[in-house]
Amino acid sequence: MSTAIKSTSRDRLYDIVNTVVLLVLLLVVAYPLYFVVIASISDPKLVATGRVLFWPQNFSFKGYMEVVNYSPIWTGYRNTLIYTTLFTLISVLVSLLAGYALARKPFPGKTAITAFLLFTMFFNGGLIPTYLLMREIGLYGNPAIIVLLGAVNVTNIIISRTFIKSSIPEELYEAASIDGCSHFSFFFRIVMPVSQALIAVLVLFAAVSQWNSWFNAMIYLNDEAHMPLQMVLRDLIVSQSALSTASNTDSMGGDAAAQIYLVESMRYAVIIVSTLPILCFYPFVQKYFVKGVMIGSVKG
Repeated sequence: MSTAIKSTSRDRLYDIVNTVVLLVLLLVVAYPLYFVVIASISDPKLVATGRVLFWPQNFSFKGYMEVVNYSPIWTGYRNTLIYTTLFTLISVLVSLLAGYALARKPFPGKTAITAFLLFTMFFNGGLIPTYLLMREIGLYGNPAIIVLLGAVNVTNIIISRTFIKSSIPEELYEAASIDGCSHFSFFFRIVMPVSQALIAVLVLFAAVSQWNSWFNAMIYLNDEAHMPLQMVLRDLIVSQSALSTASNTDSMGGDAAAQIYLVESMRYAVIIVSTLPILCFYPFVQKYFVKGVMIGSVKG
């Protein structure tokens, strides 16, 4: 019969202090997110004057109404969905194929290739050489650069290699090759089905990084029709680019102060709108996330 270990006064004190510290950290992290939500549905004038702190004040959906009528938002949504889908497909496929090749023992030169890939994790050509190269090969101003640049992620390749090497033994391929199975068939018929956790993690990493990406678009794109959603969000937050649009859609006397408040409300609303797809997508891959991030860990 087992007896429960009695907690001492020090143990209880530790639990209390630990709980308090974690609650404080939770509030520090969660309050900015909560504030964005309540600010997006409050009167923009009250938000701008600092009267909205913990609860929404004078419910107002003007920000969301303006977002609906703000055409660059939907253009950015369309572009981001296309960029994210294509980028995720390419990134995941490249990571899996490269990881599979590097995990095979007979693959010649895999040590040198792995060393080269690791070298690029610490050193790169820099922004200016990359910009000059992209312009030289004709990708500057081309939307394809958003999909191709960064699709080869060395971290994801190393994760894929480690997973395949530790989960799929070489003897399995040898047994399959006796029945005439090629590397191509082995990869798509055996490796892919047993790598669901790995694929889920790679999809999550690639999709979230591309959805939140705006820097490459700012550097390499020059046409507003090709800008992703995050660039539209950046313009709303950093500049007053939406002020003219708000003044055109708002015909109530042309009050400059009211227009500025309206733009502020749009900023909060567009943050919510741009974040919703990732929030809806994450729960479906969350069950694979913990298992996936532990891929290749040392087990004792």
